[in-house]
Amino acid sequence: MITASACAKMILCGEHAVVYGQPAIAVPVSDLRVMVSAKPAEQLMFTLADTGLQILDLAADAAITQIARLTLDALHIAPPPVEMHITSTIPVASGLGSGAAVSAAVARCLCQIAGKTLPVETINQLVYEVEKMHHGTPSGIDNTVIVYERPIYFVRNQAVEFISINTPLHFLIADTGIPAPTKISVGDVRRLYEHDPEKIQPILDAIGALVCDIQQQLQTGNAETIGALLTQNHQYLQQLTVSSPELDNLVNAALQAGALGAKLSGGGRGGNMLALVTPETLPTVKTALLAAGAVRVYETSLMGANKA
Repeated sequence: MITASACAKMILCGEHAVVYGQPAIAVPVSDLRVMVSAKPAEQLMFTLADTGLQILDLAADAAITQIARLTLDALHIAPPPVEMHITSTIPVASGLGSGAAVSAAVARCLCQIAGKTLPVETINQLVYEVEKMHHGTPSGIDNTVIVYERPIYFVRNQAVEFISINTPLHFLIADTGIPAPTKISVGDVRRLYEHDPEKIQPILDAIGALVCDIQQQLQTGNAETIGALLTQNHQYLQQLTVSSPELDNLVNAALQAGALGAKLSGGGRGGNMLALVTPETLPTVKTALLAAGAVRVYETSLMGANKA
């Protein structure tokens, strides 16, 4: 049996502003993954383990079939007679990049089936094309950090910069249980910007400056300063109207329980928030997040993830 996988991601800072040319930092969440396995079948078909849904028609208008068509074209092969079984530990529509992870894992599995390789840059572009089909004008962060599975400093339409994280950082990711309507929230920020650019542009600029500050702090390892900057980033996102009462409640609960910083992560209006904690405060903050309404809380760490 052939298998392939792809990780989740979280945006550390810079979401929404990145659409307007500001930098953002995103990191892989390697403990949460999409897994694809392939076994012989009469035709190419896809089975989604969580729902039991089977997709038999390669012409179907679905992300899975779109990444399959793009990958098969890039490999110059016909659809192979296999069943691709897809399982995932990444919550859907929560800002952790589940869609891009499915696309990346399917593309990698098809490459293995064909006995061929595609450059990582090509797979990244293929996954981005699918992201565009389903999210309008995505920043490109999800596909990039997931395909490369490395921390990145990202500016749209510029070369990806892989960054060093020189100290262990411990995070809790809390899921509101509410789907994150990324396309809607991105569109709402666009309307805010077009209606009053003199008000919104300074917020976007401030987020960009904050991201640069966090990048520098990742080099020096000052977790307390990083935490304060993350919390400030959340305050700017509130001004862009992309937070929600549920996200604000979780952020406040984390801070009151001793987190070094906390913010929404991703499109907002639902989905996830992240809290920067220490090993000592992690259990208390996790308990507080669950008590405040989080439906799930994940633990993840960045342990000196160095630039190559």
